[in-house]
This record gives sequence, C-alpha cells and structure tokens, in this order.
Amino acid sequence: MTTLQLAALVRRTPRRVLRGRTTLLLAGTVVALVVLAAALAPLIAPYDPDAVDPFAVSQAASPAHWLGTDDTGRDLLSRLLYGARPSLLAPLAVTLAAGAIGTALAVSAAWFGGWWDRAVTAALDVVFGFPGLVLAVVGAALFGAGLPVAVLTLTVAYLPYVARVVRGSALRERQLPYLAALRLLGLGGARSCLRHLLPNLAPLVLVQTATAFGYTLLDIAAFSFIGLGAQPPTAEWGLMVAQGAPGILAGRPEQSLAAGAAIVLFTVACGLLGNQLAQRLAGDPA
Repeated sequence: MTTLQLAALVRRTPRRVLRGRTTLLLAGTVVALVVLAAALAPLIAPYDPDAVDPFAVSQAASPAHWLGTDDTGRDLLSRLLYGARPSLLAPLAVTLAAGAIGTALAVSAAWFGGWWDRAVTAALDVVFGFPGLVLAVVGAALFGAGLPVAVLTLTVAYLPYVARVVRGSALRERQLPYLAALRLLGLGGARSCLRHLLPNLAPLVLVQTATAFGYTLLDIAAFSFIGLGAQPPTAEWGLMVAQGAPGILAGRPEQSLAAGAAIVLFTVACGLLGNQLAQRLAGDPA
C-alpha cells in the first residue's frame, strides 16, 4: 500500500465510523420512541381508540384530531398509538419464541451430532420450504383467524432463520479447545452449553432476533391486512391499513398512510439496527 493510499484510508475511516454510529443512534432512537409511545399510549392518546363519534366522520387533520378521523369518527392518532401495542407485542412473541426454540435446537444438534443433527437439519429444511403466509392460511383454517394463530404460525416459519445460522456458529464453537478442556475437566454437556457455549453465541442470537423483528412485524401486518391477524375493532397497524384502503380512492388516505408509514419506519429502523449490530459483531465499525 502506497503512502497516498494509506493517507486516504486514514481520512475515510473516521467518517465511516461516525456514519455507522449515527445510523445506529438514529435506528435505536426510532425503535425506542415507538416502544415508548406504545407503552405510554393510555397516557398520551387524546381519545379512546374505539370511541365512535358520528359527528366527526372522515375528518381531515385538525387541532382536535391531529391525524384526522376514520369512517366511523374514531381518532386516528389514538388508534395509531394503541395499535403499536399488538403490532409490537406479536412480533416480540414470535422473535422470542423462535429465538429460544431455534437456539435450543441448533445448540443441541451441534452438540450431539449424529442422527439428532440430521433430523433437526431435515426438519428445518422442510419448514424453510413453506412460506409463512401458507402456514398462516393453514393455521387459520385449523384454528381460526386471529393474532395468536398468526404468532404461532410465524414462530414455526421463523425457526429456520435463527436455527440454521446459530447451528453453523455452534458447530465452529464445538471444535474450539476450550470445550475440549471442559470435557476433560468432567464438566457435563448441559453445563458446558449453558455456562460457556450459549454466552458465546448470545451476540449472534441477538443480531438475528433484532433483524428478524422488523420482518416479523411486516408479516404480522400483512396477515392482519388480509384478515388472518387482528380482527376488528382492534387497533392494529396492518388492520388500519386494510380498513383505510377504501378511503384512498375517495381522497381520504390518512388512515392507511399513517399506519403504513409507521410499519415502514419501524421495519427499516429494525433492519438498520440489526445490520449495525452484525457489523460490530464482525469487527467492522462501519
């Protein structure tokens, strides 16, 4: 590397680090603000989200209703704030369940190997071949539509996304000398995994779940949009987009636009947050 190339690299590096930190800060701030708004919805929402006002039907934004009202006179800002709760809690349940079950399957498969590893890998490959929407349709046909069924089917659908990545990392960790030393010291497999292997895999699991959270929120919203998720009169972002769709052609896009913007903003923030965490896990500050 020439002196000029080295100087150029030195000049670029602080900018790359600053840009990466700025992205991480902005994404984390968006996620934190949305979570805080959902938690404080009963305190900051100006109206009851289900309160119908026949004298305020389909009103535009005004000092009384900052985002306007829907076709039954319900305040859109209040419904957006309350709708953040199921819109975030359902993806949270999916990512926690898929992360915990997927990690347990991946670590056990990597640790025991043999027929168990082959069985787990084959099962994950089969599940990976089914889109989440297909599983949701099957779940709705068997158990009925609703958020609990959507959470259950998406948990199954997202298992391979976590387990396949964690299994590969667990297989590499399995070959490292410290685990062989633990076996020589007489430490059992369960204690070795819980006290040493899992803590070393925790950053990777965190990155996977952070990245998957945004996509899960998008899937939950899509299920509600087609009628397989949240059911009326529940305030939920995907359902709000669906309920506001007729108003788009009538020149009243506020409901769909507000809920859709919230979904896109939070999904992008989760994706950027997961990407930055992955870069830092790999040792690249950019």
